Amino acid sequence: MPKSRARLKDIADATGFSANTVSLALRDSPRIPEETRAAIRAEARRLNYLPNSVAQSLVSRRTRTVGLLLTDITNPILTQAARALERELADRGYSLMLAASDNVLEKEIRALDVFRARQVDGILVYPASHRRLDHIRPLRDADHPLILLVADPDAGMDVVTVDDRRGAAKATRHLLDLGHRRIGFLDAAHPLGNREKLEGYVAALAEAGVEADPALIVDPGGHGATEGHRALAGMMQAGPRPTALFATNDSLAIGALRWCVENRLRIPQDLAIVGYDDTEGAAFAAVPITTVHYAVDSVARLAVERLMILIGSPDRLPEPEVRLIDPELVVRDSTRPAVPKRRRQAAALLRK
Repeated sequence: MPKSRARLKDIADATGFSANTVSLALRDSPRIPEETRAAIRAEARRLNYLPNSVAQSLVSRRTRTVGLLLTDITNPILTQAARALERELADRGYSLMLAASDNVLEKEIRALDVFRARQVDGILVYPASHRRLDHIRPLRDADHPLILLVADPDAGMDVVTVDDRRGAAKATRHLLDLGHRRIGFLDAAHPLGNREKLEGYVAALAEAGVEADPALIVDPGGHGATEGHRALAGMMQAGPRPTALFATNDSLAIGALRWCVENRLRIPQDLAIVGYDDTEGAAFAAVPITTVHYAVDSVARLAVERLMILIGSPDRLPEPEVRLIDPELVVRDSTRPAVPKRRRQAAALLRK
């Protein structure tokens, strides 16, 4: 038979203080002297006391829990985002409830229903499709605190995210500035309706007077290194080869890099590669990969700050705000021009 849980009364009996004093002390009330608070906390730990969160939520009408809906829990940048959001919420006394949709709309709808049934105080969402939001808008319309973590400024909801259009344009412009005109594009997101990176890529090409070649825009059929490896193989066999590649996440870029190593292509001489997200794998790849930095900590901080405002709104939610973070391009060896041998030898002599 499970051991019965300790109650406030048990702590009161053990310390000689009233139940009200014990309750205030455990809530760290300044009305109770610090010495008394310390003694009560010590006894609570000894008795393995845990507050009754269900009872507290009935009184406060808050569960101090936030739901986070991801598309793919194996995606490295989303894993980082979940960790950063959990830290920001914990600093404010909130717990995180996590769900993943696997980019399936029906699973996304079920996860949101679970969040509502559990009466979370707020919801943070990476939706599978940035344009199919009719199942999410009713939550905002009902004044449920909710923030989208993707860029749809016209969604009519609060948005906090990295500006993927600008990020993709920066990546493409970097390759154009290096003289590339045949730039391959690997993106599994735009078939889902998530077109921000594609739009940035096409816009940068247009600014340079380069027409986008449909043969170079490839859906790899997934977001992992395996799909990047397979997609680049197909692109290289299909027709005139690209001289550069922009992959819309680092995993795709790492897979493409692996194909180049296996086929003895030099990076960046034979193919320059740019990824997206700035994950640890990109920095430590066989050839460190140029990438667009996804500002995980900034997204987490701004999203949680805004969510706390929404949760604290007494009546109607305030008008939605859109925060787009301008991403930084991190240039590494996968796009740096190789230094000729004579220049390397001369530099070595100078160092001596």
